[in-house]
Amino acid sequence: MVVLHVKRGDESQFLLQAPGSTELEELTIQVTRVYNGRLKVQRLCTEMEELAEHGVFLPPNMQGLTEEQIQELKLKDEWGEKCVPSGGSVFKKDDIGRRNGQAPNEKMKQVLKKTVEEAKAIVSKKQVEAGVFVTMEMVKDALDQLRGAVMIVYPMGLPPYDPIRMEFENKEDLSGTQAALEVIQESEAQLWWAAKELRRTKKLSDYVGRNEKTKIIVKIQQRGQGAPAREPIISSEEHKQLMLFYHRRQEELKKLEENDDDSCLNSPWADTTALKRHFHGVKDIKWRPR
Repeated sequence: MVVLHVKRGDESQFLLQAPGSTELEELTIQVTRVYNGRLKVQRLCTEMEELAEHGVFLPPNMQGLTEEQIQELKLKDEWGEKCVPSGGSVFKKDDIGRRNGQAPNEKMKQVLKKTVEEAKAIVSKKQVEAGVFVTMEMVKDALDQLRGAVMIVYPMGLPPYDPIRMEFENKEDLSGTQAALEVIQESEAQLWWAAKELRRTKKLSDYVGRNEKTKIIVKIQQRGQGAPAREPIISSEEHKQLMLFYHRRQEELKKLEENDDDSCLNSPWADTTALKRHFHGVKDIKWRPR
């Protein structure tokens, strides 16, 4: 199995393995789905942390309004009255004004937070350092865990406009957000290796050969963005160690230059003939006339 270290730009994303005989059309779609799936899990984790702290989403026409404005406009959060967390709620105002402030109690909050941490660990970039291969099944497992936690805490469900429910139903609207720039459409995805585009009409072995123990760094890119930057010859850690070595070497050379002063040779203790002259009785004889 060929090991693919998938990156976006200079950032590591995940490890994936595939046979060299894999069609690049299939591989590109597989990599893109895992990549986008990880982004979905991360978005859900962020929203579920807010859900645990401040309750469900307010209706779009009530978001950002003060209590006085809501009363004046006679607006009502009907879904907020239906979507009550298990065990009752604890009021914790959302300063941003996106959520209704009816947060779950401490026990239910921990259910959400614990599940979020577990899901984050599954799709974490640290899996690259640990040598763990991330598959679409792992991404789906993380999504199922998050969905299950929400159902436990909110058995009545979430409002249809809540971003968490929209993510689970694949109806999320990311237009105008930073998240939209990160997502890559399957039809627009490109894989690059060694400054070469891995064309979908070919097989992986057409580029990396028949060695199934090969490990390559693949970069995923949106079509039309051009070739990604090439990998540096040495890693940032290696560059740091190299600079540290040269700094230490310069300090050593500097000390050697300081110690290169031979004026000490004129000192009495450095005279190699002093003992001989002492026994011959010619010590401290001066030839200069008085």
